[in-house]
Amino acid sequence: MNEDTLNMEIRKYLKTVGITSQREIEHGVSKALETGLLGGLETIGVKMTLEVPAIGISHCIEGKIALE
Repeated sequence: MNEDTLNMEIRKYLKTVGITSQREIEHGVSKALETGLLGGLETIGVKMTLEVPAIGISHCIEGKIALE
């Protein structure tokens, strides 16, 4: 195993996850604001689950995003 290659591959994957996740959250919040599901002053809960079945990883990360 090449540690440098592994590190770069993980970073590329996480960059894709980060960009895609931000886009999806922004889109979801915009739609929720348009439909009245959110008012714009809330703090919303978020949860991300990282799974790597080949090595038995399942890790949940929870947090909050303030809209105002």
